[in-house]
Amino acid sequence: MAAKSFAYLFLFLALFGLVASDPDLLQDLCVANKAAGIKVNGFACKDESNVTEADFFFSGLANPGVINNSVGSVVTGANVEKIPGLNTLGVSLSRIDYSPGGLNPPHTHPRATEIIFVLEGELDVGFITTSNKLISKSIKKGDVFAFPKGLVHFQKNNGDKPASVISGFNSQLPGTQSLAATLFGSTPAVPDNVLTKTFQVGTKEIDKIRSRIAPKKS
Repeated sequence: MAAKSFAYLFLFLALFGLVASDPDLLQDLCVANKAAGIKVNGFACKDESNVTEADFFFSGLANPGVINNSVGSVVTGANVEKIPGLNTLGVSLSRIDYSPGGLNPPHTHPRATEIIFVLEGELDVGFITTSNKLISKSIKKGDVFAFPKGLVHFQKNNGDKPASVISGFNSQLPGTQSLAATLFGSTPAVPDNVLTKTFQVGTKEIDKIRSRIAPKKS
């Protein structure tokens, strides 16, 4: 009897796992039709008769990006917004370039795990678990390092030469939330009394940080 009950339990859990997991694709491809104006979890499909090889191609990762910011890094995305053919495929890439001393500031990807491959240079990288443990390592050309989905992570070029990596994601559009930009550059702004209480500083300090991080008004 116990064995029979266990068998039923195993069957139930197996069926539940099938229901809870993402379904397989129901067609060969679903090239994003970003002009459709239809709100779905992803993008509506382009008519297959209008699909071309250009929907699956992007050459923007071949060369280093131009770095013109104070943190010393730039991210070039190769996601569904650049490659419409990635729609529903659950994968994307980015290239990150760092000037000497450059930083990709602490941030999260709410929809994806990230894995990086170092093209050039050396980096100090790390992520922080939900128990506040820092997992970090120095990596160099040819090395690979992974950042679990949703966890705060960073990369820092502590060398005197430029560095670059290719990042892979298990999402067509992983999303990025930079902690500093999110807290100090949101619209509308996070209330001062929330930030002063959080960081245990005064309003002047908050205003100073916000003036350096918030997007400049045109």
